[in-house]
Amino acid sequence: MADGCTWGIVATIKAPAAEILRFAAHHLDLGAHRLFLYLDEPNPQAFAPLKAHPKVRVLTCDDTYWRRRKPQRPRRHQIRQTANATHAYSRADVDWLAHIDVDEFLWPTEPLAPLLAALPPDIPYARVRPIEALSDPGNLYKAFIPHGPDRHDIVCGLYPRYGAFVKGGFLSHVGGKIFARTGIDGIGFRIHGLFRNRQRLDCEVELPQVDLCHNHALGWGDWIARYPYRLEKGVYRPGLSPNVPREDGGLSMHELLSGIEQEEGETGLRAFFDEISAADPEVRERLRKAGMILQRDLDLDTKLAKHFPGFAATVA
Repeated sequence: MADGCTWGIVATIKAPAAEILRFAAHHLDLGAHRLFLYLDEPNPQAFAPLKAHPKVRVLTCDDTYWRRRKPQRPRRHQIRQTANATHAYSRADVDWLAHIDVDEFLWPTEPLAPLLAALPPDIPYARVRPIEALSDPGNLYKAFIPHGPDRHDIVCGLYPRYGAFVKGGFLSHVGGKIFARTGIDGIGFRIHGLFRNRQRLDCEVELPQVDLCHNHALGWGDWIARYPYRLEKGVYRPGLSPNVPREDGGLSMHELLSGIEQEEGETGLRAFFDEISAADPEVRERLRKAGMILQRDLDLDTKLAKHFPGFAATVA
């Protein structure tokens, strides 16, 4: 029954306390039964209010934590994320568990519990697709373009200089994130999928009624400040797949951005960002005419004040 279906979120987080608590408050406000939050570094300012909330389970992932879990702290943050998500899954007291990041916010157009309860019992997980924040967005996001024979042409029409090299016209991932049904033996999380007994589970069930609002970059300053880390270790790191097969001229984001930086420096990176983030007014107008600009008023400070009023008073 939908009324009895519960859902929760797991996230491994390294961010300022206010960002962590806004993320938590948004999802508590949506009706999450449980949040499993793994702090990737000690954050006493966030830990105390999270620990006090009855629906939050919070852990600090310090050296002591990792010695209990593994021989040593995994070097790559992606491995720490998936290890923690798998750990939360094994102890989750919810029917469905979503693995997302601190800059991602679920936005369902219908109540989540009935949507999840309606999924057939043999479905191990369901995918939610991202929408991506525009540059200096306020509450504006660009829509996800579904896979299909016309997607490449649509993207190239919207972003004529760099669209051919960028998956779905997004700065970050288009794979989305997943809700996993709990209670299945041998489950292991990946960033965008689910494994069972080390074998990838194939399941292309999607929840089109749920957007994943991804605040990947909130303006040029934010993006360029994070760019070196992302290029080396994050979403633009070496080794990720190109947007289209290499024989068709595809490049990975690492190759594309490294080439732009080498040839044109920061000026070239700014031109890339302005086009793909729709800071360029001509790009934004094309998105508007295509009906691809979405307004999603997250109202995070109001939710912060509601769910963590003591903390909100200190940052008001």
